[in-house]
Amino acid sequence: MNIFKNYGERLKTEFKGYNGKSLSKDMLAGITVAAVALPLALAFGVSSGATAASGLITAIVAGVIIGLLSGGSYQISGPTGAMTAILLSLVAKYQLQGVFIASLMSGIILLICGLLKLGKIVSYLPLPVITGFTSGIAIIIAFGQINNFTGLTCSGDSTISKTVSYFTTEQHFSLTTFIIGAAVVLFMALYPKKINQYFPSSLAAIILATACEFIFDFDVAQVGEIPKTVFLPDRLDLSAVTLEQVEGLIVPAISIAALGLIESLLCGASAGRMKNEKLDANQELIAQGIGNMVIPFFGGVPATAAIARTAVAIKAGGKTRLTSVFHAVVLLLSMFLLAPVISRIPLAALAGVLMMTAWRMNDWAVIRGIFSRKIKTQMAQYLITMAATVVFDLTIAILIGVLFSVVMFVLKVSDMQISVADVDPERMPGNAGNIEAGKTSVVYITGPLYFGTSSQLEDKLSGIEDKETVIFSMRGVPFADASGVQVLQEFVSALAAKDITVLFTAIQPPVKEMFDRCGLTSDVGEERFFWSTDKALDYISIDGFSKCTAAE
Repeated sequence: MNIFKNYGERLKTEFKGYNGKSLSKDMLAGITVAAVALPLALAFGVSSGATAASGLITAIVAGVIIGLLSGGSYQISGPTGAMTAILLSLVAKYQLQGVFIASLMSGIILLICGLLKLGKIVSYLPLPVITGFTSGIAIIIAFGQINNFTGLTCSGDSTISKTVSYFTTEQHFSLTTFIIGAAVVLFMALYPKKINQYFPSSLAAIILATACEFIFDFDVAQVGEIPKTVFLPDRLDLSAVTLEQVEGLIVPAISIAALGLIESLLCGASAGRMKNEKLDANQELIAQGIGNMVIPFFGGVPATAAIARTAVAIKAGGKTRLTSVFHAVVLLLSMFLLAPVISRIPLAALAGVLMMTAWRMNDWAVIRGIFSRKIKTQMAQYLITMAATVVFDLTIAILIGVLFSVVMFVLKVSDMQISVADVDPERMPGNAGNIEAGKTSVVYITGPLYFGTSSQLEDKLSGIEDKETVIFSMRGVPFADASGVQVLQEFVSALAAKDITVLFTAIQPPVKEMFDRCGLTSDVGEERFFWSTDKALDYISIDGFSKCTAAE
C-alpha cells in the first residue's frame, strides 16, 4: 500500500546520515521535553478525572507508539488539556472503563480517517472557529481546576450544572490550598523566559511546591500513590464490555476522535513550519488511531499531539522521532524512581500549573487581530464557537462554529450586484456609432448565479424589457448552478418572445459549461456569445447597419 511505502520513504529521508551526534541531540531534546511533559502529564491525568499515573502512562505509551508511527519527525503526543475537557464529564457518567472503551473506539475512527485520507479536513475550519474552540477549552480547563485550587466541591455533568452546585451545596474553602495554587500561578507568571528555555517554569513550580509539602506537611490533597508498573490495575477489560456501553459511548468517541484529529493536525501544521518539514496528515491520523487503540490496555487516557511539547522538542534540537521515544523513557524512569516524591505533589500545585496552561492556550495575537479588525463575522465566529464549547459537547461546538461560518459565507456570496447601463452611440468608436440611442442596454452581473441569488436576478431584470438589444456582461460571475441558469433562461425566452436580441459576453468557462448543459447556449445561439462587450457592440452595429441598408 502507498501508506506503508510513503512511511518507509519518510523514515529513509529522516534517518539519512544519522550518527552519534544526531543521537545525542535526540537524547538531550528528549530529556528537555520530559521535563516539560512530567508535570503536565500528572496534571492532565488528575484533571481528566482519572489519576496522575494514568497521565504518565498516556505520555509514555503515546511517546513510543504514536511517536514512532507519526507523520512527522517532530510530533510529541500525550495527554492534553483539550482532551481533559471531554474526559472529565465522561468519567463522571461512565467511570474509567467508559473512558477506556471510548478511547479504543476513537482510535478506530482516527485509523479509518487516516486510511480514507481525510487528513486535509482540518484545513476547511476557519481560523476564528479554531481559536474560539481553543479558548472555550481553556475556560473549561480553568473551571475544572477550581476544586483543586480552592478546596471547594461541585457536582453535575455540565459546566452550567457544576457552576450552580457551588451556590446550592455547602462549601468549605481551604486557604492553604488556595495559597499553594496562587503561589504556583504567580511563580510561573513571573518566571524569567530565558531560564524557562532550559528549565521549564511548570517543573520548577512543582518541585518547590513539593519541597514545601515535605518541609511543612500541609494538610492538603495530594497526587497519591504512583504504581511502579506500566500496566495500571484499572485498565481496559474487553471481557466486561457490553453492547449497551458501546452504543452509549458512540457520541463521546466521535468527540474524542474529532478533537484528536483537529489538535494533532493543527499541531503538525504549526510545528511543521517551525522545522520546515511538512506533516503527512494521513499517516499522523493512522499513528493517533493506533496509539489510542493501544493506550487503554495500559490504563491511560486518550492522547493527541501536543503543541507545547512538540515546540520544545524542536527548539531543543531534536532531529528525529527518537526524541519522542527518549522523552517517554525518561518519564518511565521517573515513574519508577521518583514515585514516592511524585505521590506527595499537592493537587493545588498541579491546579496552578493548569490554570497557567489554560491562559497560555489562548492564541492572544490571533484574538487581538480578530477584534482589532472589527470584522463582525469573524468576531461572531469566535464568540459563538467559544460559548458553544463551554455550554455544549465539543464536537457540537465545532459543528455550530462551522455551520455559522457556512451560513455567513452563503449570505455574503448571495449579495449579487446587477447594474444596467444604456449604450451611448456618441461615445462608441467605429461601427458602434450606428447603434440607435436608447435601444441597447448592457446588464453587468457580479456574483454567483445560483439558487441563493436567483430571486435577486429575477427582481432586478424586470425593468429592461423595452429595449431592442440586451447584452449580459458576466465577467464577474464565478460560477452558476441549474437554478440560477433556469431563471436567466426563462427571462431570455421572455425577451425573445418580444423580438429582443440577447447577447452574452465575458463568460467564465465553468459558467459557460453550465449554460451548455442547461440548454441556454443552444436557445440563444453560439454565435451570440462574445469574449468582450465591445465585440458584441460591433456585432450589433454591423448587423443593424446591414439591416438598414437592405431595407433601403
